[in-house]
Amino acid sequence: MAAILKELENQALQLSPQERGELIHRLIVSLEGPTEDTPEAVAKAWDEEIARRVAEIDAGTAVLIPHEQVVAEIDEMLKKASN
Repeated sequence: MAAILKELENQALQLSPQERGELIHRLIVSLEGPTEDTPEAVAKAWDEEIARRVAEIDAGTAVLIPHEQVVAEIDEMLKKASN
């Protein structure tokens, strides 16, 4: 099995970045299983979520985190993960 994986990896690395991205997407979707919703339903759900979040910000009930803090926290997580 390891030899097959290595050969697949070698072949995948010969693809263009766009083709590799499409392959990654297809593989992730295959792990998650088929979606129960149509693309339109997914887009509608995202629109509703975005509207909800904007309403929370406008109402002052959302907890906002400064960009610098978010970046610092992500950097810290990445440092810990690489050790």
